[in-house]
Amino acid sequence: MAETQTGWREQGKPPTLFKRFAFGSYGQTRDFLDALAALAEEAGQHPQNINFGTTYVNITLDAEDGKTMGAAEHAFAARIDALAAGQG
Repeated sequence: MAETQTGWREQGKPPTLFKRFAFGSYGQTRDFLDALAALAEEAGQHPQNINFGTTYVNITLDAEDGKTMGAAEHAFAARIDALAAGQG
């Protein structure tokens, strides 16, 4: 399991990207989840798995082709990062 510079962990089989996002309150967590849903619909890409609690969200992205993580997956991960930072 390798960690990228942005904190996403690349896992091998099946190929995925994983990251945990932490928030200060349940309201911030919900706002992020709502914004993530809108982003996914707009981008036409959806996380393979979303797991959340009161102040965290775990996101797993899978390889679109099922074989390798490509530029599209990394770009979507960057858009999620921007969303979490309040920029997107």
